[in-house]
Amino acid sequence: MILLSEEATMEIQSYQNQAELLLKEYLLADSFIPYTSVICGIFACKMVYDLTQLFSSVYFKSYLILSKVQRNEWNNRSISTVHASFITVMSLYFVFWSNLYSDNRYAGMIMFRSSALSTFTLGVSVGYFLADIGMIIWFYSSLGGIEYVIHHFLSLTAVAYSMMTGEGQLYTFMVLISETTTPGINLRWYLDTAGMKRSRAYLINGVVIFVTWLVARILLFMYLFYHVYLHFDQLWATVNIRRAFYPISYELNVVWKDYQGIKENISKEAMKGILFHPLCCSVNGSKGYRTVELSWFLIQCEKSPCNAEGWLT
Repeated sequence: MILLSEEATMEIQSYQNQAELLLKEYLLADSFIPYTSVICGIFACKMVYDLTQLFSSVYFKSYLILSKVQRNEWNNRSISTVHASFITVMSLYFVFWSNLYSDNRYAGMIMFRSSALSTFTLGVSVGYFLADIGMIIWFYSSLGGIEYVIHHFLSLTAVAYSMMTGEGQLYTFMVLISETTTPGINLRWYLDTAGMKRSRAYLINGVVIFVTWLVARILLFMYLFYHVYLHFDQLWATVNIRRAFYPISYELNVVWKDYQGIKENISKEAMKGILFHPLCCSVNGSKGYRTVELSWFLIQCEKSPCNAEGWLT
């Protein structure tokens, strides 16, 4: 055992006090939290990217045979999965479990409520969007085209505005809950890339995507508009109400695009020669298109009949 002298102990204690002072007075001070959180988000993305590259090369044989473009997308999707998991958990906490936005809390109008933790959470998300949009531009267009640049720019603008001003954070978190669908879509790409498109895991993941999409993209927005209706007097009194609804208008645009994709996939021509079957289904959600192909329980009986277990042959 190494015994430290009294002078060394006092010196260590002095360094600890200085570190705590730096953390409290500067890095985590209310005025610095937005900037600190954004930097933390960017560094977290870099760490996840490097760790994914390291572990995938050791534990996944299919990773080693991928092209450079596919490896970049593999690593990039791990970042979006970690961010989606983080922001979904935090958003669910603030919307449904935290007292910050409770109607029983007498802390002013709900549009202007915020806390150090809620601001830090949004800052981490801003850092992710900055890092991801940088990667998309750097590797353009292997990680997505102009539609993804616009998508990230709109998301970045909305979340950053809410973070910096403290306005509309509740509704920003409600919209960010829609990130629930991202891990499933990314897992679908991983399974497809790893040659497991016909596996049971791929099928189960497709069902999960459908359910989470229904809940997070449709039912949740019904709740959002109901909440807006209940607090419309407060929203109307807000000077910057239109800015608060930037993320909502963006997400409605995404839902409309999804509807157009669904409508196209189940058009009359797409239905020709298709037969219903209880065990066959598939979901499309590639990163460049964000489209869900609702071909649930459908098979082309003439070209791809199902076997005894219900799988496409």
